[in-house]
Amino acid sequence: MKSTIFSVAAFAAFAAAAPAQNNLLAIRQAAPAITDGDILNYALTLEHLEDNFYRQVLDRFSESDFADAGFDAAFYANLKTISKDESVHVSYLTAALTAANVDAVAECTYDFGLTSVNMSIATASILEGVGVSAYLGAAADIMSKNYLTAAGSILTVESRHSAYIRDALAQSPFPSPFDVPLTLNQVYTLAAPFITSCPESNPPLPVKAFPTLTASPENPETITSGTEITLLTDGYTVKAADGQSQIYAAFITVTGPVFAEATPVEGGFTLTVPEAPEGGAPIAGQTYVVLTGCNTVVTDMTTAAGPALLEVAPAF
Repeated sequence: MKSTIFSVAAFAAFAAAAPAQNNLLAIRQAAPAITDGDILNYALTLEHLEDNFYRQVLDRFSESDFADAGFDAAFYANLKTISKDESVHVSYLTAALTAANVDAVAECTYDFGLTSVNMSIATASILEGVGVSAYLGAAADIMSKNYLTAAGSILTVESRHSAYIRDALAQSPFPSPFDVPLTLNQVYTLAAPFITSCPESNPPLPVKAFPTLTASPENPETITSGTEITLLTDGYTVKAADGQSQIYAAFITVTGPVFAEATPVEGGFTLTVPEAPEGGAPIAGQTYVVLTGCNTVVTDMTTAAGPALLEVAPAF
């Protein structure tokens, strides 16, 4: 049967263990200057992940398996096209790095937990949505106009992949008039749970993963503004340095974060999904939320944990 519920379990099942405690006022090391080569290798890291994912799915499940799960032959054929697109992206980015005399990262080893067709397509929706946000967030840091144009052309294709897969899952293919940009570290935090190891010869990337934050499986199936939800901090705690200052959940949007007070509970925090202010981008579709002690801005310096993934139903 075709899945109609966004499966946060597809991500949460592979969340890595996090530090025992996260101090919100801990000083984070300043990030080094990021070059176009770094950004291309960052993009290539994500494209390798997507390319490997689709190859694994198509190797493991046959067209008959997809049919049994409620996906027709046209969907299966289009999924093969999406897989080829990701392979082409890998080839292009590798060639661009080679032409720029920059060592290109090689494919890593991954664990996607491909237990069923439905779980695989739910994971595909997550990866495509994160891919869109990754390219959108990195665009402002690309110095070369040629690379920026190429990244933009990949972004639009990833967006079409995302819309197509969302529609196949009976979700709105375009739930918001805006997509959500994510920072390099936010994206890496979401990708890291799927990566089990990488070649030692790979050049280092200027990224780090924040402590994992996941949506509770006990959250309501349909989440909208005003819904009370729980975010889990499995294996660690988040608290202010003074032990009493307010912790906030920040919902990331292109027009700025929207904050909600987070109440500590055993294993995480509860909060009410806020409504975006008038004139701001709505909180809808594949949504990202981080924990922070600041209620004015969200940066890598102020992020304590996350992002967590949520599917928020459009308000219209």
